[in-house]
Amino acid sequence: MTKEIYLCVASTNPVKVSAAKNAFLAVFPDLVIQCEGMEALSGVANQPMTESETRLGAENRVRYCSNLDSENRFDYFVSMEGGVDKFEEGAATFAYVSILTKNMSLTTGRSANLPLPSKVFKRLENNEELGHVMDDIFNTSNIRQKGGAIGLLTNNVATRESIYTQALVLALAPILHAEHYL
Repeated sequence: MTKEIYLCVASTNPVKVSAAKNAFLAVFPDLVIQCEGMEALSGVANQPMTESETRLGAENRVRYCSNLDSENRFDYFVSMEGGVDKFEEGAATFAYVSILTKNMSLTTGRSANLPLPSKVFKRLENNEELGHVMDDIFNTSNIRQKGGAIGLLTNNVATRESIYTQALVLALAPILHAEHYL
C-alpha cells in the first residue's frame, strides 16, 4: 500500500497549490501527495510591506487552516505569503513560507529577494498590490496566478511557482532531519 501525505495549502491560487505539491513530491518522491487548497486569512495587509508582516501572514495562514481541520484530515498545512520591503540594496519582493505539521510543529522559511524597480515600489507604498501594478506596467492579466512579478522581471527564467517551490523544499529540511534541529 502506497503511503499518502495530505497537504492543506492556505490558498486556492493554483500557483501556490502547485508549488506546495511540487515541493512535497520532490522531497517525498515515493509517496502520493494529496493536495487541497483552502482560502485562509492572513491577518495582515493584502500587500505586506515589511519582512515581519510578510512572515506573520504566512504563519497566520497555516494556523488558520489548522484550526479549521476539525476532522484531522491533513498531515501538513502549507502557506506562502509574498511581500515587499526596502533593503540597503533597494526595494525587493520575496516570500515567506510556513509549514505546520499535524503535531503543531511550525517551520518557516524565506525565498530570495527579487529587486523591484523604484517606480513599482512607489506604487506599492500608495496601497496598490504588486500583481496589479505588474499587470498594469507589463500589460498582462492576473499575473499573480501565472509567473508573477518574478516571471516578468526574469523573462520567466524564474517564476512565482519556482521560487515558492524552492523556499518550501528548504523549509522542509528541519522536518526531514528533525534529530539535527533539536
